[in-house]
Amino acid sequence: MSRPALTSDHDVDVAIVGAGYTGLWTAYHLLKSDPGLHVAVIEKETVGFGASGRNGGWCSALFAAPYDKIVRKYGADAALAMRRAMIDTVDVVGRTCAEEGIDCDFHKGGMLVFATSPGHFQRVRDHVEDVASNGEEYEWLEPDEAARRIALSSNHGAAYSPHCARLHPAKLARGLARVVENMGGEIFERTAAMRIERGRVVTDHASLRAPVVVRATEGYTARLPGLRRRLVPLYSLMIATEPLPETFWEGIGWEGRETLTDGRHLLIYAQRTADDRIALGGRGAPYHFGSRVEPDFDSDPAVFEALRGVLVQLFPAAADAVITHRWGGPIGVPRDWFTSVGLDRDEGLAWAGGYVGDGVSTTNLAGRTLADLIFERDTELTRLPWVGHRSRGWEPEPLRWIGINLALRALASADASEERKLQASKRGGSFKRLLGL
Repeated sequence: MSRPALTSDHDVDVAIVGAGYTGLWTAYHLLKSDPGLHVAVIEKETVGFGASGRNGGWCSALFAAPYDKIVRKYGADAALAMRRAMIDTVDVVGRTCAEEGIDCDFHKGGMLVFATSPGHFQRVRDHVEDVASNGEEYEWLEPDEAARRIALSSNHGAAYSPHCARLHPAKLARGLARVVENMGGEIFERTAAMRIERGRVVTDHASLRAPVVVRATEGYTARLPGLRRRLVPLYSLMIATEPLPETFWEGIGWEGRETLTDGRHLLIYAQRTADDRIALGGRGAPYHFGSRVEPDFDSDPAVFEALRGVLVQLFPAAADAVITHRWGGPIGVPRDWFTSVGLDRDEGLAWAGGYVGDGVSTTNLAGRTLADLIFERDTELTRLPWVGHRSRGWEPEPLRWIGINLALRALASADASEERKLQASKRGGSFKRLLGL
């Protein structure tokens, strides 16, 4: 459906910049708390245009900052509270979709992290032990147990977590937008925010004035004045096969429709869709100088071909499958890879973002948290360690272009080395530390 642009000055109670998950969940929870609130969302393109509408469909309990980093900065109790909040959020999303009639193919089958190379084995095992020591339900599956779930071509065991659901990202964005509008919220499309000031958003057509402005721009944040170094836009690309026949699934399994990844340094992620395709994505596209975000960057033939190679490597029976869809887009990455949410009441500016690709669930937690902050409620959510966290800015150019792309190449090289030598590479860990992981 097409929505109108903002063409005249508007006064509202809360103005939200960005009609992705963060903006829509925030609008939803504000209106759920106070149906009489006047909430308006503006979007440069269309609802769910960014990462919200074209991600890998993982609604997981994963949080961008590693658990031990949260412990070091905020303490063990805070880290545990953050993890429990993320685990709970997966179910909150599923429950809300059911209650509001949002059909987004939500299916909570859990997550499998395979060791598809001997070089992955220790990293995946160590991860299971680390999270298990903090009370999370992670289980190590021996190769035969893992193969009964999904029969990959190479399998040295897998970690399983129940705290992940598969969904259709665009269906969630569109469905959530309809619910927000039915609750009385306004959504203006084709309306670009030129700058955010105290008490108003200046757009390319008019101004939206409000006591509180929420910045929910994620991978497009660098386009706003003064924010070029706040979040770096890194590109993640995806492919999807045609619907695969029953004979294929009889050989592969995947009946639980778990989300799937493995232990390589450059992340890959996959799901079995509701209509029996394999949708597979991954990192590896270059960072573009000056934090540029352009439509042409959504497509990179070399990355698409590499993803097809991974698909065939994992599932040789899919070698002849037609790739019907190829797409991509930017995710927002803070310098310390630590997602944050907050409200500067003096400035009337709220924000959430820096999800590093783990935003499908985290945006819901952000929306609930922002609603509590805006209504000045002291809750368990507003006391979580990511609230008010401030990440330092990325380095100026050309340092960040050199550093990020060097690290990406090194991680790819480490993965290739592990495939050749069948043992772990130290190179990946070194460059992850350089990136702040």
